[in-house]
Amino acid sequence: MEANARWVLPTALAPIAWGANYHITHAYLPADRPLWGAVLRALPAGLLLLALARRRPHGPWWWRSALLGLLNTAVFFVLLYLASQLLPTSAAATVMAASPLAMLLTAWALAGPRPHRAHLAGALVGLAGVALTLLGTGGAIGWTGLAASAGAMLVSSVGYVLAARWREGADPLAATSWQLTAGGLVLLPLAAAAEGAPPAMDGPALPAFGYAALIATALAFTCWFAGLRHLPAGTVGLLGLLNPLTGVLLGTALDGDAFGPRQGAGLALVVAGILLGRPRAPAGAAPATDTGAGTGAGTGAGTGRGCLPGRRAT
Repeated sequence: MEANARWVLPTALAPIAWGANYHITHAYLPADRPLWGAVLRALPAGLLLLALARRRPHGPWWWRSALLGLLNTAVFFVLLYLASQLLPTSAAATVMAASPLAMLLTAWALAGPRPHRAHLAGALVGLAGVALTLLGTGGAIGWTGLAASAGAMLVSSVGYVLAARWREGADPLAATSWQLTAGGLVLLPLAAAAEGAPPAMDGPALPAFGYAALIATALAFTCWFAGLRHLPAGTVGLLGLLNPLTGVLLGTALDGDAFGPRQGAGLALVVAGILLGRPRAPAGAAPATDTGAGTGAGTGAGTGRGCLPGRRAT
C-alpha cells in the first residue's frame, strides 16, 4: 500500500547506519570495553531524543520501556559489541542476516499472524544472497563470538516484535528515547563496576563514539521503530539485510576486499528478496490514505523529525 510503502526508505536508513557501525566499532573503538561501549552509544542518544520528545513514560510504558530497554539496548548492544570483537566481520554479519527469519518466527510465536509466503520467500532469498556474498571471506570463527552474535540476533528479534505490538500511547521518538535511556542507565553502574573509568576520548575515538550514538543509534533507532509501527514485521526484517551488505560494501571500498561475480550475484539476490517482501496492496484494494497511516501508531511521527515522513494534518 502506498501509505506503507513510503516508510520503506526511511526504515532502510537504520540498517545502513548499523552496517557502517561494524567498521567504525572494529576500527576505532576499544576492544575491551563492551559495557562502556554500549553505555556511550545508548545513553547520549536516549537523552538527546528525550529532550526532543519532551515526554516521560506513563502508565504501562514505564515497565514496557524498562523491558524493551533491556532487550533492544542493554543486552543487544553489549552482545553486538562482543561479537564485533570476537568474530570476523563477515561471520558476525552472516549470523545477523538471519534476523528476518527470526523476526518472522518470533512474531508468529508471540500470537502474531502467520507469516505471508512472500515474506518467507523474500527472507530466504535475501539470506541466501547475504550468505553468498559473505561466506568464504576468511577468518577463524570462535564459539564464544558466534554465541554472542546469535544471542544478539535473538534478543533483538523478541524486542523488535514486542515494540511493533505495543503501539498505543507513545510516538516513535518518545518510545525510542525511553528505551535507549533505560538501557543506558541499567548498564552505567555495571560498566563502572566491571570496567572502571570510561575510555579515553582521544584521537578518532570521539568522532567514532559520536557516530555510534547520534547516527547509528539516535537517528537509526527512531527510523527503525517508526518503520516497525507502519510496516509488516517481515518487510522490516528484510530491510535489515542491508545491515551486513553495507558492511561488505564498506569493506570493499575501505579495506580492499575482493568484489567479484559471487559478491555481485549475492547482492542481486538480496535486492530480489527485498522486492519480493515489499508492502503491496491486495488485488482490488483501494490505496490507504495518509490519514489512515498516521492514525494510532503513527501519531506524533509528524514533520520535522528528519527521517520520519510527515503525516497529514487532521
